[in-house]
Amino acid sequence: MDKSYKIILASSSPRRQQFFKDFDFDFEIRLKEVEEIFPNHLKAAEITNYLAELKAEAFNGELGQNELLITSDTIVWHNGKALGKPKDYEDAFAILTSLSDATHEVITSVCFKTITKTETIHEITKVTFSPLSNSAIDYYLKKYAPYDKAGAYGIQEWIGIIGISKIEGSYTNVVGLPTEKVYQYLTEHITLIK
Repeated sequence: MDKSYKIILASSSPRRQQFFKDFDFDFEIRLKEVEEIFPNHLKAAEITNYLAELKAEAFNGELGQNELLITSDTIVWHNGKALGKPKDYEDAFAILTSLSDATHEVITSVCFKTITKTETIHEITKVTFSPLSNSAIDYYLKKYAPYDKAGAYGIQEWIGIIGISKIEGSYTNVVGLPTEKVYQYLTEHITLIK
């Protein structure tokens, strides 16, 4: 990919959108509703790779010659299971209880698609929570309502400040995008249209 591309970000996540603003890249946001269902046999990064590519496939036949589409997906992988966005308070409470006093993995895949090529990268970060009391979980869920976040928490929010004792790997990956890897990919592979 040695030509100039315009970046199209297909993400409604305010955190991902902010990261692209922080890159100082010009980009356009285009959104499509995609049902995030994956085959049961997939594990860990296979799931996020599949979902990031599924989101990109929704744009088949719609990209221009000089457009680069970026899609992504994040899950929390814990005890051999993918924890996505919680359905409701009870689900979120159960998820955070399971993450309490334990280490889990946050996996984000990012798919880069042009009309001729699709490439996907992923990042894994290990996050350890100290023990979380029921009252702390209840307070967090009622005040911050993290129902749009994989694993029912945002590392940059109150629960991350008071509850996370250790992180191994990319911090921004846990927020929702492995920025260093994405920036490296973009600057190595393409010329961006200003």
